[in-house]
This record gives sequence, C-alpha cells and structure tokens, in this order.
Amino acid sequence: MYELRSVTKRYTRGKDTVTALDGVDLTIADGDRLVIQGPTGGGKSTLLQMLGGLDRPTSGEVVLDGTDMARLSEGKLTAVRSATIGFVFQSFNLIPTLTAQENVETALVPLGAKAKERRERAAEALRSVGLGERLGHLPSEMSGGQQQRVAIARALVKQPKVLLADEPTGNLDESMRDEIMEVLERMWKELGLTFIMVTHDSAIAKKAPRLATIRKGRITVKENAGA
Repeated sequence: MYELRSVTKRYTRGKDTVTALDGVDLTIADGDRLVIQGPTGGGKSTLLQMLGGLDRPTSGEVVLDGTDMARLSEGKLTAVRSATIGFVFQSFNLIPTLTAQENVETALVPLGAKAKERRERAAEALRSVGLGERLGHLPSEMSGGQQQRVAIARALVKQPKVLLADEPTGNLDESMRDEIMEVLERMWKELGLTFIMVTHDSAIAKKAPRLATIRKGRITVKENAGA
C-alpha cells in the first residue's frame, strides 16, 4: 500500500520557485488501478516520479509498504525500484541495438539473475504480451505498438508489485491504444498488480475504477462509477 502524506515538491528555475506538488495526501491500496489526469504542468508526472522513487519530495512522506522512500539511501531506493516497481513510458525507452528479448533481459540484470534464467523469463514475458514470434527483432523492425509491448514485458519480467505508466499510449493511434490498454488491463488482473497510470486520454480515464485529478499541485480522487 502507498501512503502519501503532505507531499510537496518545489523546483527552482532561475530566480523562480515552482511548486509542482502542494501538500498531496493520497492512499493507494494493493491491487488498485488508479488513473491520474490533469493539465500540462499540473504535477501528474511529478507525482508518478514520487511514487516510483525517481525523485524525492521537498517535504512529506512517500510510504510504500511501511517504508518512507523519501528517507532511503540512494542505494536502497535503487534496490526497491529494481525489485518492486515496473515502469512504462510514452517513448518506449528501448535500446535500439538490442533485440526484444535482450531489451527485456536488461530488467533482470540488477536482480542478479543468471543468463539462462534471464533468457527464459524474458521469452516468457514477451509471449505473455503476444510477441513470442518477435524475440530476435530489433526495435526498428517493430511497430510502435509492438515496441510498447516489449516495454511492458520489460517492466513485468521482474514480477514487480507496482506498475507505473506515464502516457503509455501517447505515441500510438487509436487502434494501437486500445490494444495496449487491453494488454495492461489483462496484466493488472492476472498478476494482481497495483497499476497507476498518467494519461491525457479521457476515453481511458472513464474506464478506470479510480480517477485522480491534479491541478496546480493539488489532487482530488473519486471512484469512477462508469468504470
């Protein structure tokens, strides 16, 4: 479970101070699916970075399973990210010179998995997202939707507890968007993940069980009756 308590994040830009998050309180239970929406610059991605331990708050607590990530050393925080949290981004972030299987294997290297185990788990993860025939393909040999499936497989191959997705359909057309969302929702259900997603797409937001709206660093959360 996540507990965010009075989380504030301020950035200094030249002589100005920008408040990206302003006293955010948020509880996310194990197995939740939460979609975060809001205007550009409202704090969506900053909030996701806090949840993923990619950035630290200026003040407040970001507690995951009883541990305040804001107080962990960099080494321990990296270990939490490597073992517990999977990330999917809009830009895929695949290594262009590696095959699909090799890209997925990179997520297992920090966990100390042996080469044979990495290969087997990566192949299985790619099969689970419908890419069993694409193990040896480079990113340039795949469509945008296929590349995002590789990125999802890479996020899930380490069997994380949490999946964080930042505009994962932002670079895809409508049909590809629907395919990727089907994969993400299926993985959420099958694996019992806590799934938190930032999106500007209202069609996706309407289907989420919980919807968080963030504006000027302040957040409101509601149960989504239409989901």
